[in-house]
Amino acid sequence: MAQEIIELGEAHRAAAVATLAAAFADDPALTWIIPYRAARVRRLPLMFDWLFDDHLERGLILGTADCGVVTMWRPPGQVHFRSPLYPRHLLHLVQIFGANLLRAAKVGDAIDAHVPGGERLLYLRYAGVRPDRQGKGLGGTAIRAGLARAGELGVPSCLETATASNVGLYQRLGYGIVREWDVGGRGSPHFWTMATTD
Repeated sequence: MAQEIIELGEAHRAAAVATLAAAFADDPALTWIIPYRAARVRRLPLMFDWLFDDHLERGLILGTADCGVVTMWRPPGQVHFRSPLYPRHLLHLVQIFGANLLRAAKVGDAIDAHVPGGERLLYLRYAGVRPDRQGKGLGGTAIRAGLARAGELGVPSCLETATASNVGLYQRLGYGIVREWDVGGRGSPHFWTMATTD
């Protein structure tokens, strides 16, 4: 029986961050940004803790109560928002990415350039399943819950993925490929931009 998908909040922070950090430990884009796995494992909890704050403030976090699956969404009106790079934000990004900050910025800029235009979208920014819960349909269940929100809002959903094996899953959930693109640079990740229709 599928677990209920709920809106996650501050009480779920630690478990949600741990799930996302583990789920993205070998993500192609993050592997390119932070090539050494030990450094990635150490830095990804910092990144997802920062993103948790961002989505509590201007997004939506859906998952199971035990955070076996966690999804982060940007709602209409916040899809293309980027925090201004005040000194405190820049310092925090240096703490997360260290010497790899320019690569992180390059990936972020490339993603921003390929997100479909306009704000009438529900943007799936991250979706991760804890490794011990993978293969049980939790990811699809959580994404369908997000798509139900998109239906309530009367908007399509979009996403980007750099994981080839995820493309078929997203297609089965109703996403179609809008475009494929590369970040650019030696060994840089290949992305698929995908979207649903109204």
